[in-house]
Amino acid sequence: MIERRTMFKAAIAAGGAVVLTACSGDGDGPDAEAPPVEAPPEASITADPAPKTKDVPVTEPVKVRAAKGTLTAVAVTNSDGGEVKGELDDAKTTWTSSEPLGYGKTYTYTATATGGDGKNVELTGSFDTVKPAKVIRATLNPIDDAVVGVGMPISVKFDEAVSDRAAAQKALQVETSPEVEGAWAWLSDRQVDWRPKEYWPANTEVNVSANLYGVHYGGGRYGKTDVTTKFTIGRNQVVKIHTPDHVMKVYRDGAQHASYPCSNGKDADPNLNTPNGTVIVMTKEPTSIFDNERYGYTDVKKKWCCRISNHGEYIHENEENRANIGKRNTSHGCVNLFEADAKAYFDSAMIGDPVEVTGAKADFPTTSDVMDWLLDWSTWQSKSAL
Repeated sequence: MIERRTMFKAAIAAGGAVVLTACSGDGDGPDAEAPPVEAPPEASITADPAPKTKDVPVTEPVKVRAAKGTLTAVAVTNSDGGEVKGELDDAKTTWTSSEPLGYGKTYTYTATATGGDGKNVELTGSFDTVKPAKVIRATLNPIDDAVVGVGMPISVKFDEAVSDRAAAQKALQVETSPEVEGAWAWLSDRQVDWRPKEYWPANTEVNVSANLYGVHYGGGRYGKTDVTTKFTIGRNQVVKIHTPDHVMKVYRDGAQHASYPCSNGKDADPNLNTPNGTVIVMTKEPTSIFDNERYGYTDVKKKWCCRISNHGEYIHENEENRANIGKRNTSHGCVNLFEADAKAYFDSAMIGDPVEVTGAKADFPTTSDVMDWLLDWSTWQSKSAL
């Protein structure tokens, strides 16, 4: 009896569960009831999108998950029998597709999982992706590997009008090295541009991603494909023209690099001014043909032409106006140079170089698709959709 009391006290010290074992384990009492044995778990499988789902977005990944078991096989195929790429996680419980889906297609999936009971379960099903009323193409400028001037904007243009501008803008990303402050602005319902707050720093590296595939622009219209570009900002060159001075000055990194006598638009007629404002070199054309029946000339050929607006202004040679170059403003809005000077400037110019004009009676109209620097920064920011 002394020995049994000692064992009982020890059991209390060790905890209640041990007390029960000690008291019933000597064979004197009735047999203890054994705890129920749980059956091994049976696996289950779910999928997202669920079977029979309609209008599935093409950019959302397909996910197949196993509960109380592991996936042993997953296959997702399109209506043509092509298999969708995907990856299984380390735990082998979730499979995720790794490529976008196609518009207006039916996808079928089959998945198998094994539970703790060693038995296999299977899930099969299908779903349909969204079918656009129309897909809209977008283009991106500057193009890959371009080297452009410090005033060059990034421009995304759409084939048709975009209703949901915010959705489109959210898909746009600009990365720069070094970091540059800038913003997107919608110049029309078919064009959104990004420009820096100030001119680009020279030699900036720029990467642009327009992840527009699958983006709903409104009215059942969706983005056709993603577009990207990678380009570089070149040296800093800026042209400055104060029209009453009859001189075009070229600056490099803030210091005057060259100076050329010029004849600008007629001072007396605002319709013929070389207008005030900051524009950029848009094209470089070794020769161009000028026509303006209103002012009595057609098929006039000029050399070393740099377009600076879609309003009709160029910087170009005009030897026929030699007597007025450097003395009087007599052009119809263009900047006239001697041929040798026009060639020298043409060779130095780069698409995207800023051209700053002051001193005229009229301002550049903001109707061109390249009007980015005609807007002050606060106005520019107000044109964002976000």
